[in-house]
Amino acid sequence: MRVALVTISTSKAGGEGEDRGTPALVAYAEGLGAEVVSVDLIPDDRRRIADHLASVADAGTVDLILTSGGTGLAESDVTPEATRDVIDREAPGIAEAMRLASKPHTRYWMMSRGVAGLRGPVMIINFPGNPRAIAEAGEPLVETLEHAMALLLDRATGHD
Repeated sequence: MRVALVTISTSKAGGEGEDRGTPALVAYAEGLGAEVVSVDLIPDDRRRIADHLASVADAGTVDLILTSGGTGLAESDVTPEATRDVIDREAPGIAEAMRLASKPHTRYWMMSRGVAGLRGPVMIINFPGNPRAIAEAGEPLVETLEHAMALLLDRATGHD
């Protein structure tokens, strides 16, 4: 599967501090066996995020877009809204599983507002911005995502 990675952080996009989220997202995607096609870092701006997600999804070069950041409760956290602006169908079970996987690791698990959904055949999944939380929240997707992508790509799934 071909994947685009998008880290969303105004401070990191502005050159403030070390971006640890992008390497964590790359490591996660590579752990899935995905081919990382693009890696971008953009600020917390709803229109810009939505435009970027739509452009990447519509280009036809990726099957999956993973975002990191902008999923909390701060006023600037607009990744879920931007994602909903561009998806055709939501996949709520994916986001719910990610939140539940975070529960053993942080008491703030329920504050994550990340969403997952489809724009045409492209899956878009919002991950938390905390680098450690990327692997923790993404753990339940490792095996399930392969099946989901097979369905989206009209490949054999191994069941009737």
